[in-house]
Amino acid sequence: MRLNRLVGIFIFGATLLAAVALIWAIVIADPERGHAPSRGVLFGLWEVFYATEAPSLRVIVAAGALALLFAAGVAALERRIANRARRGFDPAYQPLAPRVVMEKTLGVFDGPVTVTVLIPAHNEESALPHTLTSLLEQSHRPRRVVVVADNCTDRTIEIARSFGVDVFESVGNAHKKAGALNQALARILPDQGENDTVMVMDADTTLDPGFLQNAVRRFTDDRALMALGGLFYGEDEGELLGQFQRNEYTRYARELQRRRGRVFVLTGTASLYRPRALRTVAAERGRNLPGVPGDYYDTVVLTEDNELTLALKSLGALVISPPDCTVVTEVMPTWRALWAQRLRWQRGALENLGSYGMRPATFRYWAQQLGIGYGVVALFSYMALMLIMMLAMDEWIWFTFWIGIGTIFTLERVVTVWAGGWRARLLAATLFPELGYSLFLDVVYLKGIIDISLNREAAWKHIVQTEAGVKVGD
Repeated sequence: MRLNRLVGIFIFGATLLAAVALIWAIVIADPERGHAPSRGVLFGLWEVFYATEAPSLRVIVAAGALALLFAAGVAALERRIANRARRGFDPAYQPLAPRVVMEKTLGVFDGPVTVTVLIPAHNEESALPHTLTSLLEQSHRPRRVVVVADNCTDRTIEIARSFGVDVFESVGNAHKKAGALNQALARILPDQGENDTVMVMDADTTLDPGFLQNAVRRFTDDRALMALGGLFYGEDEGELLGQFQRNEYTRYARELQRRRGRVFVLTGTASLYRPRALRTVAAERGRNLPGVPGDYYDTVVLTEDNELTLALKSLGALVISPPDCTVVTEVMPTWRALWAQRLRWQRGALENLGSYGMRPATFRYWAQQLGIGYGVVALFSYMALMLIMMLAMDEWIWFTFWIGIGTIFTLERVVTVWAGGWRARLLAATLFPELGYSLFLDVVYLKGIIDISLNREAAWKHIVQTEAGVKVGD
């Protein structure tokens, strides 16, 4: 895949350049006249100079203006790209664009919207009963539920049949979840009509009762809608580590709601697709899209859901994550499992960007990765400078300006998880534990950048939660 290795080098180089520019700006800025810096000694060897005064108003305003200009620029370009995709008419390169789809389906009624559910499962006997129960108790029942059993060695198939749902067993599949879904879709899609949607959901996901009813309503009201993803929240498990993840997911859901459903990723937790969308992706692979012609999911990527989202957006598809379609997903119970999960997500996202390169559909994702990279530099630099200052000073000094900034930051952390309940608010208010969690995620990000830059082989790392705990394996 083109640019797969260079994407890591590019992001690392760009963020390093930003860090150098930041350090250069600090070094050349002389302290204001009349305010000599204080002096400290680190380990008796290294002289450290620090200023106890707040930055000048000019510096504060300039920094805020630069941040706002960058954010506004990214938002304006993203909106322009989205508007062009919605209004554009180019059947050759964007066959799923709303105008193209609306013209092809004008005056045609394809019957009521139905839902066929595919649940890819590899040894999911512990989580599967909860998933199937939530499906069968939906206010709008799915027309069909199919458990896609991939090389299972436990009771997954037996449990699925005990619920009265269909079972599709993959044959000779060596491509994990994507390969199993490709086999199942090849069997199911030929009989699907324009309004016979397909939902793919993880075996460790629980749907809220009105999920399918709200999803069907949206597909019924908008025939240009090609895909819909659920907003996910973490289950109430996992104690402190689980709460970290629940806070993270709550903030993500809040951000999507503020974006009015403009989705980042159609996650595997639960996403619905029109047959037209999946068929068009398969037809465009090897031409406008990377991958093997005829494959619905790309079988060589680590994050097949993220890649399919990029594929749909590249073809002009309208995709959303509405606030009334919510699911609960499992949280990782151990740091090891979380590391494996997030490293796969991060590495997969970078590889997907390398495969697609810079195009309108990927602009937002490139900006996001660069922003994450700069955030890593900023957070590590801040923590390092704080540590150096504390070790070099003979006595503790309260910096009023930074206390104020920290208070504002803490309030933001609390407000953004308010919907998560009192535990979420309490954890956010303590601030430093979540900073530690952020540092963990930053280390994962750096590991992904280094691995892809050095062209190290990636592993899929399938994670299965069992009655005895969690199992992580390739």
